[in-house]
Amino acid sequence: VQLQASGGGLVQSGGSLRLSCVASGFTLDYYAIRWFRQASGKEREGVSCISRNDGGTNYADSVKGRFTISRDNAKNTVYLQMNSLKPEDTAVYYCATDRVTVCEGGPPPQIGNWGQGTLVTVSS
Repeated sequence: VQLQASGGGLVQSGGSLRLSCVASGFTLDYYAIRWFRQASGKEREGVSCISRNDGGTNYADSVKGRFTISRDNAKNTVYLQMNSLKPEDTAVYYCATDRVTVCEGGPPPQIGNWGQGTLVTVSS
């Protein structure tokens, strides 16, 4: 059972990256999926979420309008498209499964599996 995030790298301010979160050994479509990030010296923060069934999504205010989360259950993958990147987006990004299958309006998140992080560095 493994969750793997990938797609990070070095990009200039204003650039784009697409992160992928791939599951092996289990099926992602039983869960809501959340992306988090942690910048050096800072606490981990939630970035985005996509619900299990209805595709409902939410975003942190800091990324709203720039990031888009999506899922392809056939590929057992969730994506985070990041556009108009800023230096303050620099962080290690993690994906995680949430047993609470909706992103909003339900119980607090119940994080299950964490993926290994992928580093995003945005230069000014």
